[in-house]
Amino acid sequence: MTTSSEAGRRPRAADRRPRVVLFDVFETMLQVDALGARFVDVGRPAHEWELFFTRTLRDGMALTLAGAAPPFGEVARAALRTTTGHTLSDEALDHVLAGFAHLPPHPDVEPALVALAHARVPTYAFTHGSAKTACDALDRAGLRTYLRGVHSAEAIGSFKPPARVYDWVCGQVDSPLDRTGLVAVHSWDVHGAVRAGLVGALATRLEGRVPAVVEPPHVSATRVDTAVERLLALPA
Repeated sequence: MTTSSEAGRRPRAADRRPRVVLFDVFETMLQVDALGARFVDVGRPAHEWELFFTRTLRDGMALTLAGAAPPFGEVARAALRTTTGHTLSDEALDHVLAGFAHLPPHPDVEPALVALAHARVPTYAFTHGSAKTACDALDRAGLRTYLRGVHSAEAIGSFKPPARVYDWVCGQVDSPLDRTGLVAVHSWDVHGAVRAGLVGALATRLEGRVPAVVEPPHVSATRVDTAVERLLALPA
């Protein structure tokens, strides 16, 4: 009998060096905790950024499961209202949300992108946030110069991690699923990519270790740059 967990499973990609690499953006490349200062600016505690961001992801995924998700900005705005008890003005909401375009980079990301550039592996950012916001943030962080492009699952009304988002982005970058790598600090993102047939690289600096309930990534390491080194060390 086929179980529900087996029904959506595709053949696992071989342990091979990818020809194209996708990078998750928020928390993988950019420090979302920097939003805490904007919460303080509007009279809220800095730690609320984490509940807000987690709620945004949860709601976006739930809406995706229900059929289609609104744009990230709309989901985030609703989550921010809920998190702050519906106490903020529209101007205050705008101030917090504008922070997504001003997030600083994680220090382990640029070395990873440099290594991929030296290896001549085309690299793209892949988010379910606004592509424009991601582009602006990556420009300010000095990281966009290493990227061939920035793609967002907003274009198909979805958050990660359903298989269709990875199918779609691989079509956008013209790369076979099993020769495309995904680098992220979210195990659920890498899990979705691996189940869709991509090569997964998990940096565990956010979660501490690979959770037992997800598909094992092809490579993992604490830091993003080390995870990419291990990805590049896979046989061609």
